[in-house]
Amino acid sequence: MKIVLSTLNAKYIHTSLALRYLKAFCEREFAVEIAEYTIKDPAMNIVSDLFNRAPDVVGFSCYIWNIEETITVIDMLKKVKPDVKIVLGGPEVSYDTKEWMERLPQVDFIVMGEGEETFHHLLTELSGEQKFHFVFGLAWRKGDEIIINPPRPKLDLNKIPSPHRFEEDLPHLPNRVVYFETSRGCPFSCQFCLSSIEVGVRYFDIERTKQDLLYLIRNGAKLIKFVDRTFNIKRDYALEIFQFLIDHHGGCTFQFEITADIMRPEVLDFLAEKAPPGIFRFEIGVQSTNDPTNEAVKRRQNFAKLSRTVTKIKESGKIAQHLDLIAGLPLEDYNTFKKTFNDVFALRPEELQLGFLKMLRGTGMRLEAEKYGYVFMEKAPYEILGNEILPFSDIVRIKRVEDVLEKYWNAHRMDHTISYLVEREFPSPFDFFQDFGDFWERKGWQKIGHQLEDLFTRLHAFLLERATRHLDLILGLMKYDYYLGHKHRPRKVWWELSLSKEEQAALLRQAAEQPELLSGDFANLGLSERDLFKHAVVDMLPFDLDVYLRTGEILRRDVALFAVYRPDQGMSARCYTMPVNDRQVPPPDVRKVV
Repeated sequence: MKIVLSTLNAKYIHTSLALRYLKAFCEREFAVEIAEYTIKDPAMNIVSDLFNRAPDVVGFSCYIWNIEETITVIDMLKKVKPDVKIVLGGPEVSYDTKEWMERLPQVDFIVMGEGEETFHHLLTELSGEQKFHFVFGLAWRKGDEIIINPPRPKLDLNKIPSPHRFEEDLPHLPNRVVYFETSRGCPFSCQFCLSSIEVGVRYFDIERTKQDLLYLIRNGAKLIKFVDRTFNIKRDYALEIFQFLIDHHGGCTFQFEITADIMRPEVLDFLAEKAPPGIFRFEIGVQSTNDPTNEAVKRRQNFAKLSRTVTKIKESGKIAQHLDLIAGLPLEDYNTFKKTFNDVFALRPEELQLGFLKMLRGTGMRLEAEKYGYVFMEKAPYEILGNEILPFSDIVRIKRVEDVLEKYWNAHRMDHTISYLVEREFPSPFDFFQDFGDFWERKGWQKIGHQLEDLFTRLHAFLLERATRHLDLILGLMKYDYYLGHKHRPRKVWWELSLSKEEQAALLRQAAEQPELLSGDFANLGLSERDLFKHAVVDMLPFDLDVYLRTGEILRRDVALFAVYRPDQGMSARCYTMPVNDRQVPPPDVRKVV
């Protein structure tokens, strides 16, 4: 009997940990192959590949992001290979299972919940006496009848062989995301999350965990994402893993989901002192700062403690942070969500993800949808379309905030400019992203693509239309961000240069002859005049950039900005400034762009 385990990942760089667990648990007794695709792959291509593998059993791992595409595949596969047994598993089909069996007659079995032992038992029965009523955690068909067996007790995690030791994965480790699990379960009861359904937390043996991590690192893994729901719930366990990774990271990056308001001060001190910069990333679910909302979804959260944790981590400069918000939670209307957004943006996380509530099957929120007047998509991803206090019109507006937030803040294309705007030119960060998002929509830009230059010219057009104050200063910051955003010397700029070629040449010569006028760091580069003409650009700013970056003070004076690019020496873009005294430089016409 030949078994193929398959799934449709969201992206090519993703890998399915679930399939590897199933293969590891079953491969001693059964011939198991893994076949991964993406939701962008044509269904015909997927079906052709599966058909050519000549399987007797095909198992699909199902999630909200792939269920509809998976249904298309299994419908086609069953038509061209009617004798194949099709098994579904995963969180999307582990709830409302009878409904799925009724909707999808092509499906022979559904594995509900934790799948390793159940799937192995199913394969044993398929190859033997076919006594499927003995397989706990299984939904199956007996003639026209759908039978849902009792659930299976939780598995001893240390009985599961490692899912990380397959030779066929080794060539792909440097180029794909490795998902890793040290525990299962969650101690919290957030009603919008599937993890709230499983009571208690179980851990894998820590020595096995260390050996698997070491194996992955030594074989070239570059990004390992831990899928534990709350990695720091057990302080000593988390500290031991952090120390192990610090000692053996080998240049790999590790991402964790943490609960920030329970992070102990000694853990923060340890990370600030010991963690090398850049090897850890933390994902922190804030979701809402509205207390009635958190109470309604049974979410315990101390935002003051969370803020202290996020601030201390940021101040250490060691760990990038990704904070999550959910728009559309109960008792949170447009204005209270605006406050939530501003509360969290004030922490200046490296990434702020704005998502929208999804009514996941099996969650308390879905069961209580009528209580709050929710309407939502009938098919995955079950995103809300509104509720009694947040109509669809408000959701659409918040989606515009999400769009420009991704393009301008999370992409880090102009951090200095955006920080200035949200702090000094708009009533709040949310107001900036909302107003700009509304402008973007009116212009129809959501229907077309964009290059880096477009992002600058579109922001500039928005600021011009609203007659933003101090636009010359903002243009100066945009220039600075634009130069920093290039790995190579840009061939053109999107604004009208205020310097002639002769003036540019004179300033470059002066920088070569008197490098100490820029800074000691610049002088240490030892760049000749020829180097500067080849690897640098110069422009003018109407304020002292160095003073602004150090103190936030705007000191108006003519300053030459030099951007230096030496990718041949592994150097990222660097900018330096030099005051220009007693020199008549025409002010830039901030209305003109190239």
